[in-house]
Amino acid sequence: MAISDLHVAYAENRQIVEELRPESDDDWLIVAGDVGEFVSDIEWALTVLKRRFAQVIWTPGNHELWTPKDDPVQLRGAERYRHLVGICRRIGVITPEDPYAIWTGHGGPVTIVPLFLLYDYTFRAPGTSKQEALAAAYEAGVVCTDEFMLHPDPYPSRDAWCRARLRETERRLADRDPTMPTVLVNHFPLVRQPTDVLRYPQFAQWCGTVATADWHLRYNAATVVYGHLHIPRTTWYDGVRFQEVSLGYPRERHVYKLDGMEAPRHVFPDLSPAPDRA
Repeated sequence: MAISDLHVAYAENRQIVEELRPESDDDWLIVAGDVGEFVSDIEWALTVLKRRFAQVIWTPGNHELWTPKDDPVQLRGAERYRHLVGICRRIGVITPEDPYAIWTGHGGPVTIVPLFLLYDYTFRAPGTSKQEALAAAYEAGVVCTDEFMLHPDPYPSRDAWCRARLRETERRLADRDPTMPTVLVNHFPLVRQPTDVLRYPQFAQWCGTVATADWHLRYNAATVVYGHLHIPRTTWYDGVRFQEVSLGYPRERHVYKLDGMEAPRHVFPDLSPAPDRA
């Protein structure tokens, strides 16, 4: 099962996390980022979920990597990420830095691959530079909070950190069993097409990297799980199921009538294969 964008700073979302239960003692839960902003909130939520599910797999979103000025933990960038990995290891949650787990239940066997890749501003308007795309976003007033709170230390920029993560992840993926299908789990969509439906297209540049456009094919994905967009849905690219599993903010669920979407989604739903469509 999979869920993302828990945003437990909201009391309504925190209650949802408190009430989440597996359907069986063997259920695993993928948490695809944006649990919260404060280290204590992230630790609380993952601890609660680990006590209930047989295994929990986490990959960070952008919100986990923020350094809010009122968080007692003022670590930044890669050091903050390593701190969160340490917490996960202490409570038994699998991270992108750990050996890949093999799921052998319904839909398996598959290798579960949690990814931490960030973004590099390449989901921007065709023919524009990063500088031009950012300028247009600032002019429109559509600027991701990452620009102020997600520090890339020790890298010179978020896109430089993204490039480093891509290199390291490709190295690790090359060492997996290539004959076994994968479930690729990333906070950000691996392909650009899901961002086409964003109300504010300027925001797409904070949503991924074109470097992963073929990863669902290169790495034999049985399905891809992501969040970030707060648009829960299933789409298909090249015959591969992509599942956006966000819980999102309470106001979004009420305005867009997403009530009933609070439960984790099945990574392998009992559906017949779909045609190649987006």
